[in-house]
Amino acid sequence: MCIGVPAKVIQIIDESALVDVMGSRMHVGILFVPEVKEDDYVLLHAGQAMTIVDEEYAKESIEEWRNVLDGNHGHLF
Repeated sequence: MCIGVPAKVIQIIDESALVDVMGSRMHVGILFVPEVKEDDYVLLHAGQAMTIVDEEYAKESIEEWRNVLDGNHGHLF
């Protein structure tokens, strides 16, 4: 099973991007989404942007991730 984490693209740098993942910044590969632009939202997996998603989906997903990380969804496994 693959889990994608939403991130906002802050800056494009050659074949990578600086992204914001729930307040943390990191560099990720953009090989699979060469059309990505600054301010787009992407789903990340294993250090790679896998797909571009719309802002509403990204924000809803971020909220769900926060709930999981805060323990508001009970046991996952």
